[in-house]
Amino acid sequence: MANDISQGTLRRLQADVPVSATLHVWLKATTPEAPGTMAFVLGGDKIGDVQVSNSEEYVFRTFVAVSGGDLSCVYDTATTAVSVAYFFNAAEVVENGITVMHTSVANAPAPVPHGYHFRPPFGWMNDPNGFGRFGGRPHLFYQHYSHGLRWNTMHWGHAVSTDYIHWHHMPIFLFPSEDLTARPDRRGGAFSGSAIPIENEGGIRVFFTEQVSERIPETQIQLTATSHNIITASQAEIILPNRPAGLGLTLDFRDPYVIKGPDGLWKMVLGSLSQQGGVILLYETDDPAAAGGWRFIGTLLLEERFGTAVIECPCLLPLDGPADNPKTRWGLIYGLMNSTHADTGRKNLTLIAVGHFDGVRFLTDFEQELDFGTDNYAFQAFVDGETPVGIGWLANWADVSHTIDFPTAMTLPRRLLLQDDAVLTPPVPAVESLRSAVIDETRLAAGEMVGLETGAVEILLELASPGAPFVLRFDHPGVALALQLDAEGLSILYTLPDVETVPRYIARGARPSSLRIFLDAGSIEVFADDGRWAGTKRIEGFEPVRSVRLEAIEGYVTSGRIFSLEL
Repeated sequence: MANDISQGTLRRLQADVPVSATLHVWLKATTPEAPGTMAFVLGGDKIGDVQVSNSEEYVFRTFVAVSGGDLSCVYDTATTAVSVAYFFNAAEVVENGITVMHTSVANAPAPVPHGYHFRPPFGWMNDPNGFGRFGGRPHLFYQHYSHGLRWNTMHWGHAVSTDYIHWHHMPIFLFPSEDLTARPDRRGGAFSGSAIPIENEGGIRVFFTEQVSERIPETQIQLTATSHNIITASQAEIILPNRPAGLGLTLDFRDPYVIKGPDGLWKMVLGSLSQQGGVILLYETDDPAAAGGWRFIGTLLLEERFGTAVIECPCLLPLDGPADNPKTRWGLIYGLMNSTHADTGRKNLTLIAVGHFDGVRFLTDFEQELDFGTDNYAFQAFVDGETPVGIGWLANWADVSHTIDFPTAMTLPRRLLLQDDAVLTPPVPAVESLRSAVIDETRLAAGEMVGLETGAVEILLELASPGAPFVLRFDHPGVALALQLDAEGLSILYTLPDVETVPRYIARGARPSSLRIFLDAGSIEVFADDGRWAGTKRIEGFEPVRSVRLEAIEGYVTSGRIFSLEL
């Protein structure tokens, strides 16, 4: 338990901390004339302090309280501002996570007491990074800025789970250079990437893009770092200082995803843009530790249909068998920044190409959109045991502003399953552990309005025949929202007040027989026919859906059930 006590301008963050508690605090001076200071008091005795002189941006400081007990972190608001303070015991943090002592109005977590989607404990979040199972547990890293709810200098946040649904927040994992963190000027930071286990040693190796906007000739380069405690990363080292020459690439050169290829070598895919279109670049190394020796192999994919759409967050993985089996089909997933779907007006699409990968070439058998709602961006996946599992950012740069607070979430984690010539992306089985009570089993199917107390629900529909039409209308205080199945396909109908033109979120030709709809504060996720068609849409604001009503010809919907969901 942590307390925040004020006496005049003196402020005291107070908590009962364990033995050998590590504190992480970010503070700054309120003026250039005097340093910002925080004193640490344990059992009435001062045991240390930290100081910073920067008055532009919060500065990270760490302190270890060797003895446990009643700890006070004392500072004067006349000279010192504090953004974040948390503590943890290194030996227990994977089991218990961090304890947050303080956030500010500027970086406070979203007011979603009933929310079940992953959100950071404070600050801004976007792309998932380094998604994988390490030390026997799923780990999620993500793009993060601690001190506000707007994109800024990028760090890596971190969380750990046992089932992909219930998460413990971990300490901030990856920090940009001190120069980049000195000012909140969006010049760059530790951009997106991936992680692999360090074989036979424990720990992980991470790969990421470092951006420095004014750096010449390369604003984006690739770095690697290691961690043996899964808490902090080592000093990063450059592994790719330059884009490949001769391809006419823009300065976009980012988001390394690393995986063991069918020939036993580590492979790396990166996104960029050429004069012809978006490209995925392929590298490989003979180094069994993947620490260096990376060489450019060639262009793995060229996407010409969307003009100046740069490819972001490429992800390459086997879908239906081991990597070294020539019959295994692979998935190549990528986001198309600045793309626009000509038919529907949807922006920043995510595609998955399915085909065969021999370590050098990718031969596509078929492709599909990963999500017809498009708010499942920067999707990253890995093979957990024998099943691919992935997660995306529940947002889209089409409606994100650098000038407006924008707290967001991650999507529900999803499996990737091959069925004939289609990829299914159903939610992981652990979502059923969220079901806390049955709200309804008869009234929805009968056409009655059903109230949703918290708005955190799962709705299951069974249809009398594939494609049987219906409209599911949701009462939301801020937007017009519905789910519609008709002769054109499956659509999420979403309209904001005073907005005349909105994209059409439609899976054309979809004719499902069953649907699972997940509602949460700020989102709707639709999985039709076990995720054969998946649609994810961020809902503006944090007000929940208040009720739901089904419109359908009698007998078309044979079953409708609603479960309340709770973490």
